Amino acid sequence: MKEIIKQPVKEILTDDNFQQQKSGNLFSSAIGKYVIVRTRNEGINFGLLMYANENGCVLNEARRIYYHRPNDNALSWYEGVAQSGLSESSKISNEVTKIIVEDYSITICSKEAVNNIREKKTNEQS
Repeated sequence: MKEIIKQPVKEILTDDNFQQQKSGNLFSSAIGKYVIVRTRNEGINFGLLMYANENGCVLNEARRIYYHRPNDNALSWYEGVAQSGLSESSKISNEVTKIIVEDYSITICSKEAVNNIREKKTNEQS
């Protein structure tokens, strides 16, 4: 189990982008990547991280995920969405540019998840 947990961290720490930016702030390695941002008030959002610091972040192509299940049933929570994308039953908004100013966490998405979420049809209001 410990090896599974350590693997993603090893990949991030050896990533060329991280090595070039490690002199920057904690968020530097995630800039320019598709991420899921979780907040208390803004909920769960997917998008391209353009800027981040201790006060907030900016997402381009931001889409609020307001009902989510991972595409892979063996996974759970929004971390599972970041790894496998959204299931058919999930609900997501249209794209906007979003400035989030509050406490938040960032989860970097896999290529599989990025492709899945970007292609997900916007949920229409009923």
